[in-house]
Amino acid sequence: MNSLKNKVALVTGSARGLGKAIAERYAALGADIVINYSRDKASADEVVSNITAMGARVIAVQADVSKVADLEQLFIAAKTAFGKIDIVVANAGIEMVEVPVTDFTEEQFDRVFSINTKGTYFTLQQAAKHVENNGRIIYIASSTTSFPVPGMAVYGGSKTTPRYLVDILSKEIGHKGITVNSIIPFAVDHSGIFADPAAYPELRKQLLDSCPMGRLAEVEDVANLAEFFASDLSSFVSGQHLLVNGGATN
Repeated sequence: MNSLKNKVALVTGSARGLGKAIAERYAALGADIVINYSRDKASADEVVSNITAMGARVIAVQADVSKVADLEQLFIAAKTAFGKIDIVVANAGIEMVEVPVTDFTEEQFDRVFSINTKGTYFTLQQAAKHVENNGRIIYIASSTTSFPVPGMAVYGGSKTTPRYLVDILSKEIGHKGITVNSIIPFAVDHSGIFADPAAYPELRKQLLDSCPMGRLAEVEDVANLAEFFASDLSSFVSGQHLLVNGGATN
């Protein structure tokens, strides 16, 4: 088993879904955890309780990633609590699907880009400033950045820019031994827009038909790769974008 003992991991958007699964996986491997949430304090408190029960140290910090001042305070709180940061997972984001290009409003566009693009950019910027040498920076992207899907132009576009940032950042801070990679999940069951099994039935069928394995991803599938990228096994893997999609090609 990989060990993250004596490591400190900060995961944005970790009150539920993928972020929760990754934070709890890291705690199970021995890391101290910084949970981040925007509004759902009750869910964040539940994750804190789960991690405390594992014997790991954990704090929860409210911060809106679309606000740079909030992000700065998030990283300060993490270092104040634990003295350092070794791993940052930029996971916070919102989904907006099944909206044709012609129907998107300016307000919707700004909201999606402010969180998914601006928020991720400045999360990675803070990570680059604060992560310890030989640390890990991981971006949770989306398979829509690899395979265009009708109705997801704005969502996919908002997730594409940070992928390019991963390429650049891996070159700019590689001399510190810090790896920067992205995980590109297929649609994830029981999370995000598919948290409700009855939601988006046509889209679900389309995605299932496109996957040779005949299923959507699960949060644990993504947490498995997040474990790899956080561990010593990936110490010479950087600037990479790895699909977790069961062989789906569209």
